[in-house]
Amino acid sequence: MCDRHSNHLTSRYRVLQAIVLKSQLTGFLIVWKISFVFFNRPKLAENYTEDTWLKLRDAVGAIQNSTSIKYNLEELYQAVENLCSYKVSPTLYKQLRQVCEDHVQLTESLDNLSFLKRMNRCWQDHCRQTIMIRSIFLFLDRTYVLQNSLLPSIWDTGLELFRTHIVNDSAVQKRTVDGILEQIELERTGETVDRSLLRSLLGMLSDLQVYKDSFEERFLIETNRLYAAEGQLLMQERDVPEYLHHVARRLEEENDRIMSYLDQSTQKPLISCVEKQLLGEHMTAILQKGLSTLLDENRVTELALLYQLFSKVKGGLPTLLQFWRDYIKSFGGKIVCTPEKDKDMVQDLLDFKDKMDNVAQSCFTRNEGFINAMKEAFETFINKRPNKPAELIAKYVDSKLRAGNKEATEEELERILDKIMIIFRFIHGKDVFEAFYKKDLAKRLLVGKSASVDAEKSMLSKLKHECGAAFTSKLEGMFKDMELSKDIMIQFKQYMQNQSEPSNIELTVNILTMGYWPSYTPMEVHLPLEMVKLQEVFKLFYLGKHSGRKLQWQPTLGHAVLKAEFKEGKKELQVSLFQTLVLLMFNEGEEFSVEDIRTATGIEEGELRRTLQSLACGKARVLNKNPRGKDVEDGDRFNFNNDFKHKLFRIKINQIQMKETVEEQVSTTERVFQDRQYQIDAAVVRIMKMRKTLSHNLLVSELYNQLKFPVKPGDLKKRIESLIDRDYMERDKETPNQYHYVA
Repeated sequence: MCDRHSNHLTSRYRVLQAIVLKSQLTGFLIVWKISFVFFNRPKLAENYTEDTWLKLRDAVGAIQNSTSIKYNLEELYQAVENLCSYKVSPTLYKQLRQVCEDHVQLTESLDNLSFLKRMNRCWQDHCRQTIMIRSIFLFLDRTYVLQNSLLPSIWDTGLELFRTHIVNDSAVQKRTVDGILEQIELERTGETVDRSLLRSLLGMLSDLQVYKDSFEERFLIETNRLYAAEGQLLMQERDVPEYLHHVARRLEEENDRIMSYLDQSTQKPLISCVEKQLLGEHMTAILQKGLSTLLDENRVTELALLYQLFSKVKGGLPTLLQFWRDYIKSFGGKIVCTPEKDKDMVQDLLDFKDKMDNVAQSCFTRNEGFINAMKEAFETFINKRPNKPAELIAKYVDSKLRAGNKEATEEELERILDKIMIIFRFIHGKDVFEAFYKKDLAKRLLVGKSASVDAEKSMLSKLKHECGAAFTSKLEGMFKDMELSKDIMIQFKQYMQNQSEPSNIELTVNILTMGYWPSYTPMEVHLPLEMVKLQEVFKLFYLGKHSGRKLQWQPTLGHAVLKAEFKEGKKELQVSLFQTLVLLMFNEGEEFSVEDIRTATGIEEGELRRTLQSLACGKARVLNKNPRGKDVEDGDRFNFNNDFKHKLFRIKINQIQMKETVEEQVSTTERVFQDRQYQIDAAVVRIMKMRKTLSHNLLVSELYNQLKFPVKPGDLKKRIESLIDRDYMERDKETPNQYHYVA
């Protein structure tokens, strides 16, 4: 029916949108015939004339042929209403249904696209004509049909007839679905198709309730086949970043198809199919092939896409998490377990942690599981090499807190210390860190190398918060000693001013509590008489205020400022005590051998060689060595370099003896090991004293709970045997695996 006829419809006759009647399609011609058997009509009122029936028949004919209707639609509607009023509704409905027959006959063969267009035109015509028929028979539809629930409405009847005689025809249905699938496949390969045509045809299948059975099942099978083959091919041809972007593009395309022409019910199975074939079947291969590269190159965009895609697939995130954890363990293990890279280990660890933190936050949406896996992985690999990371972290902190470090402002230094504390948390042997940190802190405090007291105390506060007050008690004691020493020196200076014979030497002494500070090997050296006298004066002063205490001088930690005269003029030399003793000898003579200097100063041979090397072979060569060379040999002789020149007035000569030697490292590690033995012994005795009797396994379990450092079962067994030998505990006579506490 043309549009000008629909304009005649008032709101009284407005109905559902739809269609019906005459149409040609692919090899078929559809002709709807609607006729009424007027000759056998029931007996009606006398005012019903033959003209009324002629009007109805003409109107039906016009609908059949899509021509103009000669009569007023309201008159036709009234005619139907009158018929229903005379209780002929059952007959009228039955006749209407029976006469709506479609006659299909084969016509010309068409290509798939032309067939689809014909099919769509047929469907559109069918819906339009169904609307017109229903508008005429609306009274019948709203009275008789509505009152009989078993009868389909006129609109549903039109759909049922189209479904039965057109769509359910196997040849028509197959060709329709084949054509639609062909168009979708063409679009997937990049060609442009008529989406409105597809939307209309798939809407037809949905309205006719055959969408799922006739189309969706085949569509999903074809989709599964296509993407299975595509996934296999592209995984071999493309690298992982390119493949991930392809998968994302495919998912976007399929979602766009759902929005454009597919039914919404297809969305879940379709997307699941694409995700399964392009991702689910290749998860392990994708991660094995590309995760390490993405992480190594810090490809945050692709990593975020990887996480987003894997989160859609069943088992995707757990698989990604496992590979992420394994990568961190592997990469971090190389940093920690490569001795050649020890120099840069801590900085590499900090950079690696920053990098992984950024990935976890910006790419993995701060997923708690991934963050916890990262922490677990760091803790695992950083303890693969016992003690060394703890030692190097302590040295790294020392390099940042030492004076002369101009790399960072106070705010940047604070951020660096915070990052170091994160790495520090992963270390099991924190007592190793404490030992080396304490030794380096002592050097910074005693020789005035600390960059900032605030930074030192900030680091101390962080350690206290992390490990408790017991961990930092000795470190805090070191700061307390330095503060007390300042007060003592103020008093000593006042004391010296009251002396009858004031000294030309200005003495500064730091009083150190032995239990707080690292242990230093005592070394006897030959001090000048004036220094010895000054030491005695201080000793007398100090013991006069603190009776019962014992002072032990540590020359290895001493330093001095010497005034020297060269041809260029006067200079001040900031040197160690050992360097001081060597230089003062040249006030008494012009030239000395190594043996002469050793005899006069009493400095240990290795220390003496390093001292002479710093004075004669370094940047500030205040002594001349004969013969020249970088190393000090027994036959070398030294004289004062009167021609020494330097742009600065006060010159600091590198204190080689303050640098840590291999022996010192070993000594520090051995002290840590010894301390651990004491802690194990104390823990065993403490546990046995409380429990009285305990089996070996339970005792070992308790020890692991109490000890704060890693320990091997064999080491625990040795300590237990040692305590048995010393009668702190004994074995049960009948059950050797059980111990009793000996009071």
